[in-house]
Amino acid sequence: MSDPTLLVLASLAEGDKHGYAMMEDIEVFAGVRLGPGTLYGAITRLEERGWIRPVKSADRRQPYTLTASGKTHLQEQLSGMEQVVKIALRRLKA
Repeated sequence: MSDPTLLVLASLAEGDKHGYAMMEDIEVFAGVRLGPGTLYGAITRLEERGWIRPVKSADRRQPYTLTASGKTHLQEQLSGMEQVVKIALRRLKA
């Protein structure tokens, strides 16, 4: 999985994070290092779609949280990916 928007949603599914924490988390769980431009472009698109939103913070870093519609979208995407993985694994065994 290398779609930055799905990676950000998957990172936020664990809890609120600011950009750098998301970059680190994504690198750990997906083995993908998103550059700042890619990460913040994805964050902007996700905010515009209402799938994430900023949360208040006393820190200078801006944390984000997954919205209910963002969680639904992530679940739908992962379900579709799961189906593709199952079929591909079955075909590899044949």
